[in-house]
Amino acid sequence: MANFATLDELKARLDWTLDADEERIATSALEDASDLASFHAGRDWPDAASAPRLVRTLVLKACKRYMDNPSGYTQSRAGDETLGWNDSQGENAGTVHFTDDEQKLLAEIGGKRAGLMSAGVSAWGSNIRQYRHRASYVPTDQSPFPLYRDEEEPW
Repeated sequence: MANFATLDELKARLDWTLDADEERIATSALEDASDLASFHAGRDWPDAASAPRLVRTLVLKACKRYMDNPSGYTQSRAGDETLGWNDSQGENAGTVHFTDDEQKLLAEIGGKRAGLMSAGVSAWGSNIRQYRHRASYVPTDQSPFPLYRDEEEPW
């Protein structure tokens, strides 16, 4: 499985120069985001060139979000050394992840369409001619009730 973005493309989006340890983390983040993109899209492209450009963009967005805040902090204060987390990101806090909108977009790119679908439905043996000469009744409490009005017009 190929990475959909390169380390140099990620470096171009960051506001600082990565040291050796950050480069190692960024490389792992690119691999994780590429794996997640294939999962959410429901398909695997053989190489990065065959994938749509939007997949690369979403992978880079997820990696940049992670590299900007790898611990998933939601609050920080410099004076008293206060750091804070909350449950708004849930299990994704501090990990490479795609937002719900990004996941839906990846699913559409992969060919999955969310929403309602319709399918044609017909009754089994719905050929009227085979019922033309059959007498059918519906069971009731008192006496059987005819399912059809008469033999000539069954419906």
